[in-house]
Amino acid sequence: MVRAGKDAPMTRTPEAPRSPGPTQAQRDHRLRDGVDALGFRLIPLTLRRSRRIVKMRKADNSIRDERAGTPRLALFRAAGPDVPPENFGGSFMSCDRGASMSSPSGGLRRSLHLAGGLLALALSAALWLGTAAQAQETQIVYPGSMAVTGFSGTVIPNFDSADSERGGLPPGVDPVDETFIDTTRATLRVFDVSALGGPASGQLVYTPPPFEVTAEQIGQVFAITYDDGMRDGVPSGVPNLYAGATSLHGIRIVTPDEDADGRPERQRRGTAGAVFMDGQFGTESGGGPGTIWKIDGITGAVSKFADIDTNSGSGIGDISFDSNHREFFASDLDTGLIHRLDANGTLIDTFDHGVAGRPAHGLAPVADDGAVMDIQGAAFDSEDPDTWGYTQDERRVWSVAYHGGRLYYSVDEKAEIWSVGIARDGSFAGDPRWELTVKADKDYAVTDIAFDNQGFMYLAQRGPVENRYDYSQLADSRKGEVIRYWRENPDDPATESVWVEEPQEYAVGFPQGNRQSAGGLDLQYGYDADGNLDTGVCTDTLVNTGDKLRDNPTLADQLAAGGPLAVHGVQITPTPLVKPANVPPFGSWFVDFDGYFEDPEVEGHVGDVEVWHPCDGRAGYYEEIPGGYLPPFYPPDFPPPGDLPPCIDVEDVQFYCTPRGLQADLYLHDHAGFGGDSIKVQPSSETKSRTPGVGVTSPQSHAPGKPYTVDITGHSPGDRVDVGLCFYRQSDKDKGGYYPCCKMTLPLRTPAVSCER
Repeated sequence: MVRAGKDAPMTRTPEAPRSPGPTQAQRDHRLRDGVDALGFRLIPLTLRRSRRIVKMRKADNSIRDERAGTPRLALFRAAGPDVPPENFGGSFMSCDRGASMSSPSGGLRRSLHLAGGLLALALSAALWLGTAAQAQETQIVYPGSMAVTGFSGTVIPNFDSADSERGGLPPGVDPVDETFIDTTRATLRVFDVSALGGPASGQLVYTPPPFEVTAEQIGQVFAITYDDGMRDGVPSGVPNLYAGATSLHGIRIVTPDEDADGRPERQRRGTAGAVFMDGQFGTESGGGPGTIWKIDGITGAVSKFADIDTNSGSGIGDISFDSNHREFFASDLDTGLIHRLDANGTLIDTFDHGVAGRPAHGLAPVADDGAVMDIQGAAFDSEDPDTWGYTQDERRVWSVAYHGGRLYYSVDEKAEIWSVGIARDGSFAGDPRWELTVKADKDYAVTDIAFDNQGFMYLAQRGPVENRYDYSQLADSRKGEVIRYWRENPDDPATESVWVEEPQEYAVGFPQGNRQSAGGLDLQYGYDADGNLDTGVCTDTLVNTGDKLRDNPTLADQLAAGGPLAVHGVQITPTPLVKPANVPPFGSWFVDFDGYFEDPEVEGHVGDVEVWHPCDGRAGYYEEIPGGYLPPFYPPDFPPPGDLPPCIDVEDVQFYCTPRGLQADLYLHDHAGFGGDSIKVQPSSETKSRTPGVGVTSPQSHAPGKPYTVDITGHSPGDRVDVGLCFYRQSDKDKGGYYPCCKMTLPLRTPAVSCER
């Protein structure tokens, strides 16, 4: 069933640009004979170039032996091949006459011959793409690219080995006191996971060398998000990446060097003259605890995007991008506020859950207590997060995720999930809503939220913040869960929430209990039987971060064939494999964050994960009325014929299994201000499907402001179904004769899960 709401941007379901593939056979398969689903020839946009921002160390560097914890050994392989061509579509306009009026046969491709002005527009777009292909020589983000954050590691600066003239550290000096953040190593990596080397068997995957951003450039970061790739008002197809400063990988402070060893003095407690250690918040690049960094998706250039200058040290909880209004949301762990920023990083306004949200669920408002992190005050203790200036639990917002016209967010107290509407102008709608209280073994914070196109909401927990002085433990991550909820259908009036009471859980890691979540998750495209990325399947795979992912002594012999055991990084799992399936998780792949495998006891060193997985729909279009004249129904400021934007755009499709079978909720954006309030499916002659016998129907009535719904019958799980839809005003149709109708061709990939029980 499909529902459509005007201002509800979502992850899009249909076909997406193709990802880099490892073999010529795969590239040929993804080209689909050189044309896209609508018959347009595919236009190459870029060729892949490898580029890394990282300072490499020599293999025999003596400093390695004095890192806090045993060093991890790096393993790499050659970079992947060039990017295959990408597909692009087109759009125009149409009208309907009565209920039986339909668009000309031949669909969008044939309609190009009916509108000369729009054909010229398509040709100019092709010329622009050719120019972009020449100008764009580097690229770090592709469909399926997986960005991961984590602690950058440690080093003893200016260290002389034991066999040198100075003979190492002086007697009685604790090496940990002389161990600092390694600013030359990466705190953010972007992995190519387009080819996992074979079917999942619980093995470690060796990826091409990732693109890296160092602690010297941005400090320690946790939360990450992508934008939509708009550059100077033109879509580039290559997004930028954003990362938020964090305290989740510990807080370290220093005072000036007193013993002339070339190293500042580490401090456990706040003291006069203390400053944040280099590599903590990117202060070397002008950053601080409230900084959000921007990494250009084409060049890899790093710049400061925004500063929440009221943040004293606890950092940013999460970041989310709203592609509909082209704005960002960032949660502030210091004040508990959710900040709304424009596409240039300028603060617009804030939402205060503690004051404006809690009363909506009958809870007393809680204002910020004003606590701050004061690293020069005696109360500060680097090993006690209660002295770090976090706002109170009742108002502390961790994760934020924009979905379906609402901003979903998690609150620390009892691990609750809330949401607030986003109005047409992008502002907070002032309608906060409690969604659910998380059912998990521990009341750990939910530090990441994601939604797929089947209606599931995924949540990742991260254990309580730790900060061992020896850098070994940054979080108690041995009980963190990854779970998913879905809406009750129909809603059960006996339950308080519209979501099911008991979530499904995923097995994370091989240690006993399989609850090794480090707090990050996202959805990825599907993978075929050989472990190759299939961008035609939008959100079929779950990626989540975790610690000690392959560490289980009782399974050591079985795991040994799949690589090292001390893996701290990302687990990649098909979304249908919820418990009790995949226990232990031999149905998953694993990717290590930094390529070192000799530190099995560290915890909390991995952070968030984010995947660039665009799933594009086909924009709605109008057509000329038969007879050669255009319909007199343009809005007052609508552009004239020959320069027509899409009248509507698909922003998300969510699938649900119901007693009637497969239903899909369709969310649309009314670009032209057309103001349609009804939707219908075009006759079967126009609703093309690769599978004969697939039927699509829509209800006759629609509640204002709610999504639209269609039923899909006769399909096989994972089928591609091209659905023709007509978006119109019921009052126009009731007048009889021709009436305005915005049409679209929507390629749906139905879920690879049967609704039969």
